[in-house]
Amino acid sequence: MAVASRSASTDPAGLQDAVHHLASIHRPSASAGEREAAEWIAERLRALGADARIEEERAHGGYWWPLGLLAGAGAIAGVLARRGGLWRVPGGLLAGVAAHGIADDVGGGRLWFRRRFLPHRPTYNVVAEAGDRDATRTVVLVGHHDAAHTSLLFDPRAGRALNGIPWVLEHVDSTPPLMFPVFGGPALVALGSLLGDRGAVTLGTLLSAATAATMAEIGSRPVVPGANDNLTGVATLLGVAHALQTRPLEGLRVLLVSTGSEESFMEGMQAFARRHFGELDPRRTHVVCVDTVGSPELVLLAGEGMLLMREYPADFSDLVAACAQDEAVPLRRGMRLRNATDGLIALKAGYPTVMLGSVNELKLPDNYHWPTDTAENVDYSTVLDAVKLCDAVVRRLAARAVGSG
Repeated sequence: MAVASRSASTDPAGLQDAVHHLASIHRPSASAGEREAAEWIAERLRALGADARIEEERAHGGYWWPLGLLAGAGAIAGVLARRGGLWRVPGGLLAGVAAHGIADDVGGGRLWFRRRFLPHRPTYNVVAEAGDRDATRTVVLVGHHDAAHTSLLFDPRAGRALNGIPWVLEHVDSTPPLMFPVFGGPALVALGSLLGDRGAVTLGTLLSAATAATMAEIGSRPVVPGANDNLTGVATLLGVAHALQTRPLEGLRVLLVSTGSEESFMEGMQAFARRHFGELDPRRTHVVCVDTVGSPELVLLAGEGMLLMREYPADFSDLVAACAQDEAVPLRRGMRLRNATDGLIALKAGYPTVMLGSVNELKLPDNYHWPTDTAENVDYSTVLDAVKLCDAVVRRLAARAVGSG
């Protein structure tokens, strides 16, 4: 991939240097490295005029244990149910509980299984206040600074194989539903137990066992540098902070939030929501999630969700698209994400929310959860476009706030 490099004159906030520095830090979710990154980000935001602090929260810090254990329970349930007779009852009940736990975990729910049964450790959110601190309206810009484990599941050769199937690239505008079989295994066991369908139980058992094995593989793999996902989002926050320092605005308070433990299914954003959503009126607050904006083409998602697809509000999306047009920023619309970002938590809570990401020619983010997700492989022209667009959105919202009194 040809990667655009910018000089100091076109990158005055030093965003490329920020990505390079942070990518050199080993940053698993809820780790000492995550804290080191949070401290560096907070310090940089303070230097850019924002009031930044670190909020320590609690997180499990992974998804392979909760999903792996629940999938394992689904497989055990299937073995029980296949014995037939009364064994179908405990098998079906166990599978139903496992399916419910998985749906809750991947859907931005209460995370009840991991909270009740799995250990937790500190995670670190950065929360910075900029803009007009006394304004009654707020925009929250969210990125994350932890990095993911790699896996054979994320091998980019699978995506490149789509080059041989042109109609897929032309007509498919959503990412692969990786969590369908994860949920489907226990769900099939439960349904097959209820209906006495041995075939469904067998298929569900095999899917559950395969999921448990896959989660074990993910947990055993190393953490990637996470430059595109999502130090590019962090760089965007820094770029907006620089713009606000250079050209202050009135009428809108700007919260710049970099979460920890996003890669463990948005645990950091869940903690931010518990701490702050009570004081943020959805009628006076907009949320912009910025995640993985270092691929060649900037994308405004139409919706996201690992199981249930949730649509982003059209009116706020139209405002962002209008800002992109005014600023001559190329922006793809209409794509849907079958994963989940921090934006999902705000969307479920009723906030006007949008999610900015990026894709390559295969409609996939570059180097996703792969060891090649390094600072050298980021397209910094797209990152600077994301900064430009986010700054324009913030200023458009501020102008509306001032105009409405």
